[in-house]
Amino acid sequence: MNTTPVTAHMNLLVLAQMLERLDRSAQAVDAEQYRTVAARLAAELEAAPRDATLDGVLQACPAAAQLYENLNYRHAGLCRSPLDAALGAELAARTAIDGARRFAPGQPAQPA
Repeated sequence: MNTTPVTAHMNLLVLAQMLERLDRSAQAVDAEQYRTVAARLAAELEAAPRDATLDGVLQACPAAAQLYENLNYRHAGLCRSPLDAALGAELAARTAIDGARRFAPGQPAQPA
């Protein structure tokens, strides 16, 4: 497929917007249509250069960003998830677990 960068970015944007509409639809969506759009978007994401345009599309379209992250998970983990939020959630969970352990019934109290 021979496309110019502008056409490729337009395809990416249109498919990302289509997936976003399908993802947020209040009505039932045909599963085959969803799979087709997601597969075509995945192909565009795989071929897209890692540039500011791609970042803009992913910021504007959370469904496309999630698909992008899933496609790249094997290489970079949750590459688009904010690290600060993930770390904060992990620390809060650890604090809650430690607090629950200190006051668990039948367990000796542990020092803080």
